[in-house]
Amino acid sequence: IDQMTRANRKIGLGIMGWADMLILLGIPYNSEEAIALGEKVMKFINDEAHQMSVELAEERGPFPNFKGSVYDVKGGKPLRNATCTTIAPTGTISIISNTSSGVEPLFAVSFIRQVLDNDKLVEVHPLFEQIARERGFYSKALMEKIAEQGTVQGIDEIPEDVRRLFVTAHDITPEDHIRMQAAFQRHTDNAVSKTVNFCNSATREDVSTVYRLAYRLGCKGVTIYRDGSRDMQVLSVKKEDKVDDIPVEAEKTSRKRERPRALRGATYQMETGCGPLYVTINEDDKGAFELFTTMGKAGGCAASQCEAIGRLISLAWRSGVQARAAVKQMIGISCHKPAGFGANRITSCADAVAKAIEMHMLPEGEAPTKVVGNGGACPDCGGPVEHEGGCCVCHACGYSECA
Repeated sequence: IDQMTRANRKIGLGIMGWADMLILLGIPYNSEEAIALGEKVMKFINDEAHQMSVELAEERGPFPNFKGSVYDVKGGKPLRNATCTTIAPTGTISIISNTSSGVEPLFAVSFIRQVLDNDKLVEVHPLFEQIARERGFYSKALMEKIAEQGTVQGIDEIPEDVRRLFVTAHDITPEDHIRMQAAFQRHTDNAVSKTVNFCNSATREDVSTVYRLAYRLGCKGVTIYRDGSRDMQVLSVKKEDKVDDIPVEAEKTSRKRERPRALRGATYQMETGCGPLYVTINEDDKGAFELFTTMGKAGGCAASQCEAIGRLISLAWRSGVQARAAVKQMIGISCHKPAGFGANRITSCADAVAKAIEMHMLPEGEAPTKVVGNGGACPDCGGPVEHEGGCCVCHACGYSECA
């Protein structure tokens, strides 16, 4: 890796805060003017970066693999760097910088940040709040309404020109997402990190259209996200939003396995916010068969919920559901009483059961899969999370899957 890196000397100058810049200029993200400006800005950055790379090559020599490369043409000037520009996913550092991510549109104009266990603070995009106060339509109730709805579209209290300016990722058509990406890609050496957001009702044809458009416009890659397509709802504003699955084919029915008189198993002690939880997993010759849970203290709500979890998992396993499927559904579920830190953090009793199953199923020495939440909830604070450039971030507490 070191040898290849030094032989090509690739770098990646890029930008973030594009959506905020457009707002300051009064240009809607999904407009022809914005697309044209994006290409103009990136062309300037790319041209200047290449010019400086030429000057560095004259001083220090071209990158070692220059001879025979695409740049090694008659009359071409040597470059110090094989690539000079890229648009990286800046989800985490954009939160630190308090600006929009990469060339992505706004995720939300207003959202709810959890500051304490029972306290919530409505956070509003600073530019929107500034305009709302200057034009006299700001109110706390309106900001809460926007946070609940997830968009300013369709809210009559907000002037039409402001609604047009503050569009979010889900207000923009997939085609406009791709056209903005292509505008930057035309003057970017490496790929442009961009997520195209689809609503839950999107079809295969919709996805196919976007991939073909991205290819036709010269994009080097594209990330698409259909709302609700993963167990972890990675782009949501309202926690209670429910999405539907698009069935692919009818599931095959399976016959319930009969319980043998004797089974082998193991018991795992898991520390939860409600106290010690003992998870017993028994197997037959076909794999995981049944699961029992015992709380440190008998009775109570937590103990009864754990018993229900155990019964349902046992029923699922005996009906042919794979053990990993149970882990996938439960791991990362959060409650108000987490326990532990880092890799040992238990976010709920359901999460503890899932991790016990995972420990039981994994070969010795293999690390458990790192997962992040489910149902759109941040594993640290339970707030909504955003998916951008293949990474999951929470604006409510600053959590990042990639940090």
